[in-house]
Amino acid sequence: MRGFLFTVTYYLLSVGYVLVSLPFLALPGRGPVSVIIRSYTRAMNLNLLVFGGISKEVRGRDNLPKGAFVIAPKHQSWGDGYLIYPEVKNLAFVTGDHLERFPLVGGILRKLGAIVIDTCGGGDRKAESLREGMETASQEGRRVLIYPEGHLAPIDYHFRYKPGVWHMAEAMGVPVVPVATNIGLFWRQQETRKTPGRAVIEFLEPIPPGLPKDEFMARLTDVIETRTAELIAEVRGGPPVRATLIPDPPKGMEAKPTSDNPSAFSKA
Repeated sequence: MRGFLFTVTYYLLSVGYVLVSLPFLALPGRGPVSVIIRSYTRAMNLNLLVFGGISKEVRGRDNLPKGAFVIAPKHQSWGDGYLIYPEVKNLAFVTGDHLERFPLVGGILRKLGAIVIDTCGGGDRKAESLREGMETASQEGRRVLIYPEGHLAPIDYHFRYKPGVWHMAEAMGVPVVPVATNIGLFWRQQETRKTPGRAVIEFLEPIPPGLPKDEFMARLTDVIETRTAELIAEVRGGPPVRATLIPDPPKGMEAKPTSDNPSAFSKA
């Protein structure tokens, strides 16, 4: 019942806020639409609390630098973006162009200054769309959110962290703020079911620009996975358990590993 009530409210809020945004898409600047979308994410946080039984705790706000930076969160759930977005002002985010298939969403993404990656144009076009987005974000001094795993990771597992986050930070000359979370205990990947509890997002110590790629990727993976395991252990009790590396799911699939079959997938 929790999942059903949350989902109904989710779609009502989403449609309502999209319609409210429409008159402002033709106006110059992104201020009004940004205010509306920030209000939408706060409303979704309230939806999580009221109907999902999931409260929110934010840790490590002091680790957010002034000026531009890149945010690299653990990605366990559709819900983690809703938790992060209201906490960081002037935030852009990296997303695939699949979201532009939804009516009216493309215009809102462009107005928000999202970095929309061309996933259909091949590797060269994908890299070019990322470069163009980074240049705009850098010129505007914006903060950029990118999920380094690129997929929704099940609890106790992780995917290989992709170097796009390193390329982005180096091109912009800004630090990277890792983010750990345990929201996957309460809202797993894209599942409708919600489990009551306290979801934590924690902004960790920034990683400065200028590190060699391999050193940076090893450090990013270690700090996120270590702290995420600790946050999960706070809820479960007992010692932290390091997440297991699993292969990326095929396109259109979602990882559903088991102890017998770590490479199990299902339709996303």
